[in-house]
Amino acid sequence: MTRIGVGLVGFGLSGRVFHAPFVEATEGLALRAVVSSDPAKVHDRLQGMSVVPSVEALLAEPGIELVIVASPDDSHADHAVAALDAGKHVLLDKPIAATLEDASHLADAVARADVRSMVTLTLRFAPQTRAFLDRARAGDWSAGSGTWLSGSVLGGEYSNSPWRHREGALFDIGPHMFDLLDLTLGPIVDVALCHRGESADAWTVVLKHSNGAMSTSHLSLATPVRPSLFRVELSGTAGVLSLTDRPASSTECFRVLLDEFLASVAAGVDHPCSVQRGLHLQEVLHACRLHLDDELDLDCRAQR
Repeated sequence: MTRIGVGLVGFGLSGRVFHAPFVEATEGLALRAVVSSDPAKVHDRLQGMSVVPSVEALLAEPGIELVIVASPDDSHADHAVAALDAGKHVLLDKPIAATLEDASHLADAVARADVRSMVTLTLRFAPQTRAFLDRARAGDWSAGSGTWLSGSVLGGEYSNSPWRHREGALFDIGPHMFDLLDLTLGPIVDVALCHRGESADAWTVVLKHSNGAMSTSHLSLATPVRPSLFRVELSGTAGVLSLTDRPASSTECFRVLLDEFLASVAAGVDHPCSVQRGLHLQEVLHACRLHLDDELDLDCRAQR
């Protein structure tokens, strides 16, 4: 089997725990080089791996056709665009950029390069989720809700993630939840409310969908609950439909994700989880941030 050479940008939590081992375990992929400022950390996990200091150096390595961007979100766009301009396929963590402007620039670069892209919306690839989506397509839904409460930043490997502490659940698990609500209730067209609780990372987001449906999401990474509480519920003329089985492990999800990305590359056809999907979700996050900024502005005025 001909194996596609992969370059990995970033060896933090995402690159180290997810991308590197899953690429190594996937037939059809071969990890050839990693961008990291700490070669020793890479060599502890991947003995003999080529470690380079920059994306430019990575792109100069022979045999790399696919670049995985697992760097901090504020550098996603720059790193991905460099890879795209070099004609490489790209796999990106969510959110695809720190700002909507950067996300739009990235999507334009994908279209220019005429290569394949994918965003790691891992919930989409779980068998439980796919069964739920199949059933949802047969119903007529007028409302929905999503709850995802975890204590991941209170302890464990995610607790040392500055990005998660800074941006919170909205940007970490929000894209997954909004993706599922968008698929089942119709495209999200507006954000009616976005509120972050003062005492903890507790978010409430109310979304408007194209068919007139409304959805409410409750998200947190700092709720002391074990195991995590996950639920998506739809209601309408078809009754009530719920998804409560969040995959216990990302292993199977990532395996399916990578297999489908390889199929997308081989066929030259965009996957439904391409950068265009990431751009749509970035638009929702941007609207949430605008609502949050308006709320903060009102609070400041009230305190004067």
